Amino acid sequence: MTDLESARPAAAPPEQPADLLSALTPAQDKAAAYLGDSYLLESIEQLWRMRVDPAAFAARHSLLLLTPGAIVSRAVDPTLKWLSGEGFRVVDTAAVNLNRHLVRALWRYRWNTVSPERRRLTDLLAAISEALLLVVAGPDGELPAPVRLAEAAGPDAPRAGRPGQLRHLLGQRGTVLDPVHIPDDPADVLRELAVYFPENRRAEAISRAYTGADSAESARTLADSLYARTPCRSFDKTVALDRILRDLDRAGSPAPADFDAGSAGACATILTRALTSGLDIDSWSAVVLGAEVLPVGVAAGSPALRPVTAADWRAGRR
Repeated sequence: MTDLESARPAAAPPEQPADLLSALTPAQDKAAAYLGDSYLLESIEQLWRMRVDPAAFAARHSLLLLTPGAIVSRAVDPTLKWLSGEGFRVVDTAAVNLNRHLVRALWRYRWNTVSPERRRLTDLLAAISEALLLVVAGPDGELPAPVRLAEAAGPDAPRAGRPGQLRHLLGQRGTVLDPVHIPDDPADVLRELAVYFPENRRAEAISRAYTGADSAESARTLADSLYARTPCRSFDKTVALDRILRDLDRAGSPAPADFDAGSAGACATILTRALTSGLDIDSWSAVVLGAEVLPVGVAAGSPALRPVTAADWRAGRR
């Protein structure tokens, strides 16, 4: 019997999505929102059609997206070594073009509350490089693989991480320049699988997950290709500001004579003017400077889905 055959339930009548979602997430608001989500429903339908239990698949597997910032900082190999040390195996990998539509699909349930500045910077960052997606299989444990992976990677707040966590290892620099994106729980794994992959490619990923495939070397090869097209850049705010000022001079729109380079407000003003006016400035420098001086947190809007944590999962399963 193959691993894929062993993942198949003895009888596989498709469950009602509401019943299945209760096994995929402890968050009632997420379960309610995802009940009509076309991406999630596509994955569930396809897994049942392949005679694979969706809940079992999502409990054993997760996704890890290395963002354009991770490509710029050459973070792929450290991530692969960290995953191996945590007991995760890469079973598939792909370069992902983070166009503005994919970004909004991926973060649909939180994007409504982020500031306009963060949306603008994220779109700039997405155009700098393709991202690298890793499909991983996790070891057995108390928590589902995506929950364990998200907990082990650490929070996206720079001062909240600790040694041993992936974001701490890679040098977390805040939400805009977060080097990785990881789904919170099994519901997110199924939804995001359909965001990243069309049907045929999704079927390939699902099959590879159960065939013992090890795609770590394929990930390194893809990373080398992305690195060849994406130069290393500085994450230093001062370097970014200097490049922006030079670009403004070249565009015939220099900073005012009394510009104070040490003032976050002054830097925010000239950067916002450049971005909203469509001036030709270096995108990477705009992202690095903007992450420091622009309001990139939560803005007023309709409520977003709260991230699910390992503590939520443990409490919801008691």
